[in-house]
Amino acid sequence: MPRLTKPAFIERSEHRLELRETMSEAKTTRSKVIPRIVGGLGNQLFVYAAARRLAIAGNAELVIDDVSGFIRDYAYQRRYQLDRFHISSRKASPAERLEPFSRLRRYVSRRYNQRLPFEERTYIQQDGLDFDPRLLRIRPRRTLYLEGYWQSEGYFKDVERVIRSDLRIRPPTDGINDAMAAKIRKGESVAVHVRFFDEPEVRTNGLNNAPLDYYARAIATMETLTDAAHYFVFSDRPSAARARLPLPDERITLVAHNQGDENAYADLWLMTQCRHFIIANSTFSWWGAWLAGHQGKRVIAPGFGKLDGGMQWGFEGLLPEDWIKV
Repeated sequence: MPRLTKPAFIERSEHRLELRETMSEAKTTRSKVIPRIVGGLGNQLFVYAAARRLAIAGNAELVIDDVSGFIRDYAYQRRYQLDRFHISSRKASPAERLEPFSRLRRYVSRRYNQRLPFEERTYIQQDGLDFDPRLLRIRPRRTLYLEGYWQSEGYFKDVERVIRSDLRIRPPTDGINDAMAAKIRKGESVAVHVRFFDEPEVRTNGLNNAPLDYYARAIATMETLTDAAHYFVFSDRPSAARARLPLPDERITLVAHNQGDENAYADLWLMTQCRHFIIANSTFSWWGAWLAGHQGKRVIAPGFGKLDGGMQWGFEGLLPEDWIKV
């Protein structure tokens, strides 16, 4: 008997079905990167950026754990704040957050993975604060959990364009911020961030605030780089911040209307409207300076290392090479 052959349209249909099944299987078995978002807004942005790059490098899905890093933050009572950005990644399910008993399960995962070669780990916890190039060599093959702060642009510099697109801030819509942004854009604006980790009146060495003379030195340096600059001051203690700046009142605007963590994104957005920056020893103003896209921007940053009181700053990879350290 002659050999029966399938009509061409049936073969094409079966091929399409096989292709769909293959694609569906690939989709269901795609690897995932699940970062544990922690800390204030600046630290949350660092964690996201490092995890986003990991997912891109491994063609993996980025799934954000927006819960476990905050449920026991009794001291600072931080909350997830990245919904104010153009981030499309989905949020982790309870199972993906290792619930139930997530605290115990994370502990066991950390201990077990610490015994494995770095590139074979499925739960990576940051080891120290210095830039760790090993993370750039990771290609997730299944679910990979990421924990740490990852405070360096080195973790995402090669996908900078993607990160800048994701981290476009959704602007506040109120009149006060609109008016402040318009004022900032008018001239040679400098964002100055003064962060008080300790009480402002503390004058002893070895604590967490930037040294008392940092802002005087930073302003003196900025004055040599710009003409007729106006300084917009962002701080958790505006009046104490003003006292640290050796400038006449007419050259300073205190930005003090966005109060509370829920409005931190608005201050960050206003910072990005400025042309130049004097940042604090703070990841918040680090991101304000980094996200600003103005041509010829100058960024002045604290050049000191770790302070005796425990403030972590100046570790390897923290500050971009073209920023000025004073």
